[in-house]
Amino acid sequence: MVTRRIVTGHSAQSKAVFASDTQIAADTVRGFPGLEFLRLWGADQLPNFPDSGSASSYKNYFPPLGGFRFLILTFPPSQAQRLTAEERAAAYVDLERVAPGLGAHMEPNNPGMHTSDTIDFGYVISGSIWLELDDGAQKELHAGDTFVQNGTRHAWRNKSSEPCKILVVVIGAHREPSGVSLVRAHR
Repeated sequence: MVTRRIVTGHSAQSKAVFASDTQIAADTVRGFPGLEFLRLWGADQLPNFPDSGSASSYKNYFPPLGGFRFLILTFPPSQAQRLTAEERAAAYVDLERVAPGLGAHMEPNNPGMHTSDTIDFGYVISGSIWLELDDGAQKELHAGDTFVQNGTRHAWRNKSSEPCKILVVVIGAHREPSGVSLVRAHR
């Protein structure tokens, strides 16, 4: 997938300008055909304005507290074929190249299940996908649906025969240490 990205910024006189107009190509992962990461924008800290509109550099897939990511994810239909241990190891090496740190969040005994210290806002562009939580509860999302994923343990499962594209904004969040009461969040 390739998409056009237009970015604005500020001139030296703080006038609004077009900083760039470029084509952005998705990254793919060998071993997971059809899985795409189209990284549109991101930073590891909040921006300060005025700025030139230059892209910030960031390395890890998940942003730190105060950081953010803007991307389109494409989930292929679930594959019926199983990867051998060697193929799976090679696929995770390539996943680390495309989305550094994502593999470390994945549970080895429950493929796809993961937890991150982020709040994720998403919009399903096309297709359908199932959001599964840690207790096995599931909800199906279709094109036009949105979600707010609040740092919960979850997995995405495309049970359909078509790819699913999701526009996502991921924002780094703070996680309270284990045992801290959730009551405070409801006050």
